[in-house]
Amino acid sequence: MALRVAVAQIAPEKGELSRNLDRIADAVAQAADEGSDWVVFPETATTGYFLEGGVAELAMRGEELAHELDARLTGRLRRPIDASIGYYERHLGELFNSVAYVEFGAGAARLLGSYRKFFLPTYGVFDEQRFVGAGHRVDVLETRFGRVGHLICEDVWHSLMPALVAVKGAQLIAVPAASPARGFAGPRIENLDRYERMVRALCEEHGVFCVNAQLVGFEGGKGFVGGSMVVDPFGRVVASAPVGEEALLIADLDLDWIEIARSQTPLISDLRERLPDLLRLFGEIER
Repeated sequence: MALRVAVAQIAPEKGELSRNLDRIADAVAQAADEGSDWVVFPETATTGYFLEGGVAELAMRGEELAHELDARLTGRLRRPIDASIGYYERHLGELFNSVAYVEFGAGAARLLGSYRKFFLPTYGVFDEQRFVGAGHRVDVLETRFGRVGHLICEDVWHSLMPALVAVKGAQLIAVPAASPARGFAGPRIENLDRYERMVRALCEEHGVFCVNAQLVGFEGGKGFVGGSMVVDPFGRVVASAPVGEEALLIADLDLDWIEIARSQTPLISDLRERLPDLLRLFGEIER
C-alpha cells in the first residue's frame, strides 16, 4: 500500500492562536493539493512552545481544534487528508501537551484521538511540569491507511516508549517535537544529530516508519532546530527538511516495506513473545 505523507515544518507566532490556526489550515490544504494522505505538524504548532503561564489561556479541547480547522478548510479540500497536530490541550479540567489526530474530508472533521506527552522535561531551558500534566496512556489509532502511534519530543528519548508503541501494533509513529538547537561544536547540530540516531534506531529495531516533525523559528532568543525527517523500517532517512527554515516536506511510503523489514529482522515478534517475562521483571524492580 502506498502512502504519501507531508511534514509541515512551521514557525508559529508565539501566543497567536487564531493566526496559527489559519497557517495550519493553509498547510493542510497545500498538503492535500500535493496528494498527501497524512500531514504531521510539530509539537505545540497552534501556539508556540514556551508559553509557560499562557498555556491556561490558549489550551483547547481536541474537538474544538478539529472544529476550528474544519471551518477554515470548508470548500478548500479536493481530497480527504488526515492530520497530526501538536497543541496545548484542555481535557477534563487539566492541561496537557498533546497531539490530535484529525480526519478531514467528507463531512465534518473527526477527532480520532489525542495523545498526551508522557515525559515532561524539567532540565536546561525546559520546565514543562510546572504548566501541564503528564499523560498516562500510549494508544495506537486505527486509521484508513494503517495503525498510527504518537510520541512527543522527550518521549522518544526514552527507548522504552517506541517499544511500547510498536508492541501495541503501530506501523507508523509520528514524533512531533519542539527542540531548541544546542551543541554547535561539531559538523552538525548535536540535538538534531541525536534525533536522527534515535529515530533511525527505533525504526530499524521495530520495523516501523517514523515521521519526525520539528518546530522552527525563535521564541525568546531560543531557536528551534528544524531538520524534520521521515525514516523507513530499515532505518533509512527517506526525506529530510532544511535546518532553521520553514518547509513542507513530502515523502512517498510503501507500507509493504514494514512486513519485509520485520521478516528480515523479527525483533518485534521476539519482543511480543517475551513480553510476559519482561512485565514480570519490571514488577520486581524496586522504586
